[in-house]
Amino acid sequence: MIKSKVDEEDYWHSSKFKAFTFDDEDDELSRLKESRQAVNNIRRLVEEDDDEDDVERVSWSGEPVGSISWSVKETAASSQRADREPAFPKISTDTPSISRSQSGYSLSSLFKGKPKVGNFQTFSDALTDSSVRLYAPELRKPKSEYKDYVSDWSPEETVQRLQQGKAVSLERFRTLQDKLLLLDHAIAAHDGNVITAVLIYLKRTLCKEVLFRELESRQTALRHFIHYLSETQNQRLLLELHRALGKAEDAALLQYKEHLSITDENKRRDFLKNCLSLPFSAEDLAHVQDHYTLLERQIIIEVTDRQAECGGKVEIFQKFPRKALILNMPLITTLYYCCFYHYAEPEGTFSSPLNIRQTFKISEKQYFVTALAARAKLKAWLDVDALFASRNWLGFTRKKSPLSFQRVVDILQKNSAPTHVLQDYVALVDDGELRLTLAQKHKCHDIVISTYRDMKDRQLLLGYRGKVVRGSAEERKIDDLLSNPQIRWKN
Repeated sequence: MIKSKVDEEDYWHSSKFKAFTFDDEDDELSRLKESRQAVNNIRRLVEEDDDEDDVERVSWSGEPVGSISWSVKETAASSQRADREPAFPKISTDTPSISRSQSGYSLSSLFKGKPKVGNFQTFSDALTDSSVRLYAPELRKPKSEYKDYVSDWSPEETVQRLQQGKAVSLERFRTLQDKLLLLDHAIAAHDGNVITAVLIYLKRTLCKEVLFRELESRQTALRHFIHYLSETQNQRLLLELHRALGKAEDAALLQYKEHLSITDENKRRDFLKNCLSLPFSAEDLAHVQDHYTLLERQIIIEVTDRQAECGGKVEIFQKFPRKALILNMPLITTLYYCCFYHYAEPEGTFSSPLNIRQTFKISEKQYFVTALAARAKLKAWLDVDALFASRNWLGFTRKKSPLSFQRVVDILQKNSAPTHVLQDYVALVDDGELRLTLAQKHKCHDIVISTYRDMKDRQLLLGYRGKVVRGSAEERKIDDLLSNPQIRWKN
């Protein structure tokens, strides 16, 4: 078709673009003003709609937002999407868009914001709301990472996984039957750690009466539970357990043990006095009675000695100041203290060693060793000799000891006894070879010389002559023996 000349001229001379002029900036400014005026008109309309309380928000499908039917559809749609979602969904590179069927917002709600909120919400704020925000799909964790916590393991499988050190939740065992079945499987596995772990769970989820009743028929679990309470120092629950099981003596001993936590001596004494009424066995009751009596006596002795020490009138406290208090000391330590500071006191006083020996029924041997060590420490050798003095039925005095004289020599030597004291007790050793060895060790020359003389061994006596001090009495004694013609030497 041949165009007319007029049409061709209109085509070539007409254009939708205008030529450049200096008035273009004014045109752009006018268009911007027109756009801003249109937006202001929309905002005024929205503000007018805010005043209307009867405006109902609806979804894209026409259902009122917040109604029961809308909630049911939204729940069904979300579950269908979860079922269709693969384990590792692809991340789409397309630009995400808001589906009308999945959105619960009307067009006006995007401008009006949340219902019944005083502040104005912009369109961008509405898009960033958590209820309409779009998220990129996240990759799910492998089932092997979380199945240990949610899987329905049987009691036997749970015990096996506990033995392997794997994390297993015991919260699924809710009924009493399931909990006891789990405990029985743990006992059958003979694993103390697993038994203790199950017991901790039962302690937290069962009442004490039920737990104690069930443990009574399971002695293995009971022993582990008692050990666990002892290690955690749960004394109150442990005491209730013993009482519930009818173990009155164990409960009494456990309550008696609480005296260790009492620091005040008077309060501890009163506590021990109250413990005397507990159902102890005869032997245990005797020990508790002795403990109470000893502490009561220690308090009296401590008060008296403290006053004497502060007064400065008692000589022994000035020469040998006390290094520690006598309170809460063992019985033998208390006896040693009294033998050291109160040895000569009459038997009627509380601090007399003889009174303590009689009150607490201390054996003769124990009393002898303690008194010997205390008096030897003070270098009171007359008191040491008096301990060994014994009279026979004829009235003769001789030295007698409940200990071997070898042990007596050791005690005296540790307390730096002089040679003439040691020599008296070395000579009382019955065994000749042992007596000679002790005499040589402690340099009791008279005993060694007398022994060689009785053996009639001239060579040994000559050899020992070189060990004594030249010009001493021991050397002169050896010379007299060697020159004595009445002795018939064997060599």
